[in-house]
Amino acid sequence: MFERLKEDLRCVKERDPAARNNLEIMLLYPGFKAIRMYRKAHFFQNHKCYLLARAISQRAARKTGIEIHPGAEIGRRFFIDHGTGVVIGETTVIGDDCILYQGVTLGGTGKDHGKRHPTLGNNVLVGAGAKILGPFRVGDNSNVAAGAVVLSEIPDNSTAVGVPARVVRKNGKRVDRLDQVHTPDPLSQEICMLRTRIEILEKQLKEQEERK
Repeated sequence: MFERLKEDLRCVKERDPAARNNLEIMLLYPGFKAIRMYRKAHFFQNHKCYLLARAISQRAARKTGIEIHPGAEIGRRFFIDHGTGVVIGETTVIGDDCILYQGVTLGGTGKDHGKRHPTLGNNVLVGAGAKILGPFRVGDNSNVAAGAVVLSEIPDNSTAVGVPARVVRKNGKRVDRLDQVHTPDPLSQEICMLRTRIEILEKQLKEQEERK
């Protein structure tokens, strides 16, 4: 347990240039607190002390704004940067050396049973506000862009962007012209479709009135 604590501290110092010392991380970093409390809750979850496990996880959520279900399986050197609004579901599996930023949801769609939440491979980075929803895998060494909504599997060594997310880079090579800056706005697209539909209906109505 103590070795795992030191490893978690070291990974924060290596990845966050604002982290000055271990004491600051232990006392003031909500991501570190949430992970530390998750590991306690997960221990009790594995020993069938479900009420105590949930009590610890809910206390962590109140203190840090980060909700990690004690049933989730999280690997080593896990780093949550900033962290506010992060939600990690019960059947989530996270590999080693993963990074999540604020507002990330690793959740379900409400349609699945049993395994309901995503699996992240090793060395996965998930940008701020991204949502990964469903029981599929995000491959090793992959990146999910900020604000993306991932609804299907992402291969190893890939970058996914957009709503819904799609792979734009794989094994270091671009496979799609779409990028994070020029991601289509689904709301604008829907408004354009509705506007076109209204124009068609207005034209049909006008033609009917002229026939009368």
